Amino acid sequence: MMLLLFLLLAPSVQGERVMGVRKDGACVCSVDTGLWAFPGDQYESVQQQLDSCEGTLQSLNNQVQLSSDRLPHIQSKVANATARLQPHQYLRYKGLYSALSLRQLSTDINQLEAHVSAVHKQLNNEHTKELTKEVGKLSRNVNQMKTTDDINLKTVKEQVRYLKNRAESCKSIPYDFRGTHQYCYKGLIRNISEPVVTKISPYGKSLTSGSWGKQALGLVGGGGPEEEQEDSYWVLPLTNSHTYGNVLRVYPTYDNFMASTNHKDYTFAPSHSSTQAIIGPSALLYGKGLYYHCYNYVEEICRYDLTTNSITKVKLPGTGVGAYNKFPYCYYDCRTHSDIDIEADETGLWAIYATMGNHGNIVVSRMMWDSEKKTLNVTQTWETRVFKKAVTNAFMVCGVLYATRFISDYREEVFYAFDTVSGREDNTLALPLEKLLKGVASLSYNPTDRRIYMYNDGYLLAYQASF
Repeated sequence: MMLLLFLLLAPSVQGERVMGVRKDGACVCSVDTGLWAFPGDQYESVQQQLDSCEGTLQSLNNQVQLSSDRLPHIQSKVANATARLQPHQYLRYKGLYSALSLRQLSTDINQLEAHVSAVHKQLNNEHTKELTKEVGKLSRNVNQMKTTDDINLKTVKEQVRYLKNRAESCKSIPYDFRGTHQYCYKGLIRNISEPVVTKISPYGKSLTSGSWGKQALGLVGGGGPEEEQEDSYWVLPLTNSHTYGNVLRVYPTYDNFMASTNHKDYTFAPSHSSTQAIIGPSALLYGKGLYYHCYNYVEEICRYDLTTNSITKVKLPGTGVGAYNKFPYCYYDCRTHSDIDIEADETGLWAIYATMGNHGNIVVSRMMWDSEKKTLNVTQTWETRVFKKAVTNAFMVCGVLYATRFISDYREEVFYAFDTVSGREDNTLALPLEKLLKGVASLSYNPTDRRIYMYNDGYLLAYQASF
């Protein structure tokens, strides 16, 4: 570039008029040849600056490209963490929260902080500075939510809850299941197998919400079996908007179920909008009764008698029970209208739900069907500390509540247990549940075969539980 400038200027310099003096009859001119000397040193200096500038520009271009590639991923993580924190903001202002959920969120945010810090250290631009501030703010919010609650008040509340549960546990529980069932007194579930049954719903994969399982054994008030246990399997899909249903399909044998033949349909409500219809994906065939959440009755459970076609209802205790989509199963994706969950185990029937009185944390109520009086009654109720919208589903085994959470599109994990007998809880479990698709509509345990049944977005899966 300098050489070109010199060549362009050279003709104009050579054409300049040079002044001289007359000496000895001749014109004498003095010319300084240094004026036209090529500035080699300056040229080399400028060339080095150009080379350095070119290298710097290339480095900046590489950093911009790296920033463009990585920032969308980081921004997505920040948006995800912000969205997961949002449901807790209301609870924070009210002084109520689930410590279990916040610990998991804190772990995720700490990992995100480390990742953003590494990127900021490498790039150190306005975008990374802003991201660092946002993640830091999220971390401070979560830490504040952990520490702002008055410790004395929290301790008192926990003591009240614990004593309330102890009182429920001290009530007379018919049938000492800890002694009657040999696998119950062995403690918590130790292992869950891979799926031992895998089948597409007979209604197809388009009906992604519902429940299914093996018919469980029903008990009457006096302790005897309601009937001889049948090897029947049932499926109840939600055929209207993945929310409502009114038909139960029953197969007399396992072979019939696998072949989708020789079934019988029970229409327990005249239409999807009937008050006798089911709302939400949780139902259970227990003895000769189908138990489910009644449509348009937010606090009530219905029992449909397969023999008499009659409907019996019971109201669940608590404040703000069963308000549609107030406290469904959520974690990542909320399962619509899953506010009330019906389960069965060795001790009988259970309802799993949440209440405003327990701050959205799971409440467990034990139910009894009196075959003589034809009444369904709630006998005992326990309160837990796990936030219902922070779990994907739950089930009961041997009087113990087990809750699951989302790990990936192909895996769930049992992470929490609450024992109604002792009032103790365990949030250190890590029992995997393999699945085929992302969504879990329902989970239920059957005490007759000790299997866990999952309705997995149109797939019917069953797992063997070990103690």
